[in-house]
Amino acid sequence: MAGEKTIKLHNRSERPDNIVLREHEVTSKCTDIEKELPTFMRGFFAYLKGNVLPMTRLAYLTDIRFFCQYLIEETGLTTAKTPRDITNKEFNEIMAVDVNMFIDYCRSYRIEKDNEVILYENTNKTLARKKSSISVLFKQLYRDGLVDKNITDGFDPIRVPKASEREIKALQDDEVMVMLDAVSTGANLTEKEHQFWEKTKKRDKAILLLFITYGLRLFELQQLNVSSFNFNRGEFKIYRKRDKEAIMPLNQSVTEVIIDYIENERASDERIQQGHEDALFLSLQGRRMTERAIRDLVKKYTSIGLATSRKAGYSPHKLRATAATSLIGRGNSIFDVQALLDHEQVTTTQLYANHRMNVKRDLVKDMEWELERKERD
Repeated sequence: MAGEKTIKLHNRSERPDNIVLREHEVTSKCTDIEKELPTFMRGFFAYLKGNVLPMTRLAYLTDIRFFCQYLIEETGLTTAKTPRDITNKEFNEIMAVDVNMFIDYCRSYRIEKDNEVILYENTNKTLARKKSSISVLFKQLYRDGLVDKNITDGFDPIRVPKASEREIKALQDDEVMVMLDAVSTGANLTEKEHQFWEKTKKRDKAILLLFITYGLRLFELQQLNVSSFNFNRGEFKIYRKRDKEAIMPLNQSVTEVIIDYIENERASDERIQQGHEDALFLSLQGRRMTERAIRDLVKKYTSIGLATSRKAGYSPHKLRATAATSLIGRGNSIFDVQALLDHEQVTTTQLYANHRMNVKRDLVKDMEWELERKERD
């Protein structure tokens, strides 16, 4: 029985193998989904490939596949048995109201798999992304002359809070210290967590410190290699969105924890699995840590800093917000912080500048009505 083909990489670019392979993996997933979709969408596929980032392309294609599956299973708009069998004529007969009904369906639905039923609940932000995916598809089909009308103007609006309206969620400085104390000493960990902590505490501390110092994105940190670091020059290289490279300066704290991890805890060469030899952060199985594993690690330690449940811990993106608010709170220019965090617009960074970490606490600290009442009694 034929198995999966082995990928042999001949990388003549300056980018590390893992970065090239990651991009290949995403592109391969996109190609696989395209093979499941109708062939008349080829112009749309070409548009996505040339105009959006690989991960955005994958998200759009995933949404379109789900929409096609919805047409088959939940409507009478097609007689197809698979998404690929849906015809151009059937798509041309879809109206805006049909798409609006699909978006409403996506708010809450269930999928039965084997002996289980999975319930899905989506936020307006997710619904807005699905609507965007469908809108881009129909606009491109209209431009290509494959549908007679541009029905996107009839799509119902979805209310999504503006960035300026959202509460910035970030750790305060004292919560950061509690978190770092937990990863340094094992404080407030369960017995089972403590067993793992004994084997990974230096790695975990290095991960957290990189997040809160540089505001790295999850994929930027996950793809770091040992060779990314030049300790003699006091810098390391990361690969950002749109194939951008960035050189980040090392400070003393980060330098010490990274070197401590590499020299005193990271697996020896014979314990590292093939293809993962250069990966900086390794699992106990000797493989590059997955994004999910890093996300779970962050939620665990931030929950300790927040004194809340593990489930209520923060995501890596909120540690990015922590870095931004802390840097601005220390008097740094928002333009310098924008450059460090790779924000495309300074208005994004401005949101963190407008967020004063303790402003609400300062406002209410002198309004202790019950304490004043007791003192008066």
